[in-house]
Amino acid sequence: MAADDLAAPGTARRAETADEAVERLYVQHWASLVGLGTLLVRDREVAEDVAQDAFVALHGRWDRLREREKALAYLRRSVVNGCRSAGRRNTLATRHRPQPAPDVASAESSALVGARREEVLAALATLPRRQREVLVLRHWLDLSEAEIASTLRISRGSVKTHSSRGLTALRTTLERDA
Repeated sequence: MAADDLAAPGTARRAETADEAVERLYVQHWASLVGLGTLLVRDREVAEDVAQDAFVALHGRWDRLREREKALAYLRRSVVNGCRSAGRRNTLATRHRPQPAPDVASAESSALVGARREEVLAALATLPRRQREVLVLRHWLDLSEAEIASTLRISRGSVKTHSSRGLTALRTTLERDA
């Protein structure tokens, strides 16, 4: 509020009502308070809401203000505090926002994948035990040749042989059934 807007002590100027005072402050300072809020929260709509809330609060407390010449400072402080609160609410909302549901394959796609899986498992069951073990350890558990050799107590060369023969047999079985 400008100093010349206040009546000099001892003059017979009529005191402004809360409506008049807040309206005058609104006209003079609305844009700057919204600008302040926008810089603090980086969202003009939120800043406008915060500034509007500050004016509403000022109007409600106008009769209790002891130093009415500090009304603009009160408004600025209210905007800063309101922006802090808005920032905290935004942080909380972001932190507790539910994660979007993962993309789910269609029922048809899931059925086809399930059917293909069953075909592979059936073909795998036809392999000799050692070939099946090597392929499962390699492709299901993603073990290295050395780890498979150690697990099955066979040489790395045997792992390579069983893997190659097993994959060839699987490929032949699956291509024949396709």
